Amino acid sequence: MLGDHDSSAIVAVRDIDRARAFYRDVLGLTLEDEGEGRALTFRTGATRLIVYPSDHAGTNQANAVVFTMKGDLAETVQTLKTRGVAFEHYDLPGLTLNGDMHEAGPVKLVWFKDPDGNLIHLLEGM
Repeated sequence: MLGDHDSSAIVAVRDIDRARAFYRDVLGLTLEDEGEGRALTFRTGATRLIVYPSDHAGTNQANAVVFTMKGDLAETVQTLKTRGVAFEHYDLPGLTLNGDMHEAGPVKLVWFKDPDGNLIHLLEGM
């Protein structure tokens, strides 16, 4: 039924101007549209990320958005660090922390939060 339809991620934020700057300038996403209610639509590869204002922003304690990387995770981590992103470190079974990257064999993972506390996950090797 829904398997033949596209999907996209949607993230709630408290301050849409601050979110625009973070997702566009820090993460390097292309802003495609600023719609009704000031919702922002960013291009993310072949998909879209929608960011919208909400009083419930940052209340999700799980991953809000996952980006699948293709051999460029280490470079991306370094670039994000120069832009002020602080990475989360977790003690998870089967993962080894190497700098800011968690590793399990060929799989590499990092997590960081947007200004509203939404958890963003970058994944390489799956």
